[in-house]
Amino acid sequence: QVQLVESGGGLVQAGGSLRLSCAASGSIFSINAMNWYRQAPGKQRELVAAVTSRGSTNYADFVKGRFTISRDNAKRTAYLQMNSLKPEDTGVYYCNAEIEEIHGSSWSRGDYWGQGTQVTVSS
Repeated sequence: QVQLVESGGGLVQAGGSLRLSCAASGSIFSINAMNWYRQAPGKQRELVAAVTSRGSTNYADFVKGRFTISRDNAKRTAYLQMNSLKPEDTGVYYCNAEIEEIHGSSWSRGDYWGQGTQVTVSS
């Protein structure tokens, strides 16, 4: 069974940095886009950054210049380097990926989510 596991969240002061990781495991044939979302208390989940299998990236305006998304295809892992953190960056950060999973001699494509990791930025 395919799983995404995030790590790297924590408490940091404003202006500090954190690096999140998202590791995929299971019977994986390939991983297409890998994305980071976040959800602040009382708000909807929003896209933070995305990276394609070829390494093309896209960022939400509110993190451009501060966050960097990357991936290591050999390790099936995506990263989110977060610098110059602000209190408004506080929330639960979720990894999301489109994954082609192997089922014996066949495969299926699905959209998978991690359990989330808490990021808290104090002022």
